[in-house]
Amino acid sequence: MPDHFPFNTSTDSQTVYQSYLQNGWVLFDTDSEIIEWIHHALPAARRCIEDPGNKGWFRHGNTWFAGVNVLENDHLGAVSNGSPITGEAIQFIRRWISSDVIDFDKAQVSVYYPGYPQKSDDESEAAFGYRERRDAAHVDGLLPVGNLRRRFLREHHEYILGVPMTSASAGASPFVAWRGSHHIVKQALSSILEQHPEGTWGDVDLTDIYQATRRDIFERCERVELPLKPGQTLVAHRLVLHGSAPWHANASADNDGRMICFFRPPNMTASEWLRAP
Repeated sequence: MPDHFPFNTSTDSQTVYQSYLQNGWVLFDTDSEIIEWIHHALPAARRCIEDPGNKGWFRHGNTWFAGVNVLENDHLGAVSNGSPITGEAIQFIRRWISSDVIDFDKAQVSVYYPGYPQKSDDESEAAFGYRERRDAAHVDGLLPVGNLRRRFLREHHEYILGVPMTSASAGASPFVAWRGSHHIVKQALSSILEQHPEGTWGDVDLTDIYQATRRDIFERCERVELPLKPGQTLVAHRLVLHGSAPWHANASADNDGRMICFFRPPNMTASEWLRAP
């Protein structure tokens, strides 16, 4: 099934949903309502990057501004007296994922710059190599804990909504996902978590199964680069393995770098996170 659908498409919405379930994401093309939202949100995102209090979000030799939950939007996505986020992607989320309820978290303002990634002082050679060769591929919600950075299920996102804010060429550290990987992740994590009471899932060490599952996905699933343009929207499955590619040679972006605002509403229970479609 295709993973990209035009705005105002006549394609049946269930077909779009089936594509989302099969691939692990769906892309919606240029939407005037999203462009209007960007008009209000981009200046606010720039202020987040310039804010001295957010200096700590610059990583990897200042080639990535991680900016987790720094955008000052409300629960409908509205920023700086602007309108809530609307458009076809939001209609899709309401119809198929969130039971007609939109309750956004504060968005991550993720910005990549030429030269990404540079090696951080506190980063091991293995971690840096994984970032270079495997796009720092990860599943959201499985957080590294403690000095040993063991992985535990600590956040239960409903979905990933990506809104590209700036123009960039296809090689400017595009979003990367592994097609169908969410099915493998669900099966693998279920095999471990279902052995424990749900109330204890956040304390189950998932490091070994998580690492083995990523290796399996790299062998079995197609890696897909998904460069995005302002006005488009990405809706990715909460369990899909994803990351960002290194900045390709000769890639370019405007002065803001390659910026995407990501919403990951943590509004599910652990059971819903694991068991929902």
